[in-house]
Amino acid sequence: MSQEIIEKFYSSFQKKDINSMLECYHKDVEFSDPIFQLNGWKANAMWMMLIDRGKDMELSYGSVEGDDKTGKAKWEAKYTFSKTGNKIHNQISATFEFKEGKIIKHKDSFDLWKWCSMALGLKGLLFGWLPMIQNEIRREANSGLELYIKRKKLKPE
Repeated sequence: MSQEIIEKFYSSFQKKDINSMLECYHKDVEFSDPIFQLNGWKANAMWMMLIDRGKDMELSYGSVEGDDKTGKAKWEAKYTFSKTGNKIHNQISATFEFKEGKIIKHKDSFDLWKWCSMALGLKGLLFGWLPMIQNEIRREANSGLELYIKRKKLKPE
């Protein structure tokens, strides 16, 4: 069951079908990665934003495993980072927990320093490992999400 949900989530993501993606999430979902820590509707808003902004995004996934309670997958995203125009190839490991047949916890893990190196170029390579730079990335990303939520007039369900 969980493998089917994970497959649906990523195949919908590949097609940029946000509604089908979000059908996989429990209303009380908790999402985390090295940049975001989001719950419920804000996690949904993040995926909407990534799909809207990721015009050239290519996604692949595999190594999907799961049982009734947990699951995992590996996925890759290739896209252009809009702030710098740099190309990103992010390799991500995802873990999941399920409740009532839906994803209740989703954790993505990736190397933030490596991401900074791709996104920011030399500055990211030299300084992307510093907590100060990583915290700035988090602040900017979360501010961008809040602005997206305001522009789209998104609200809790």
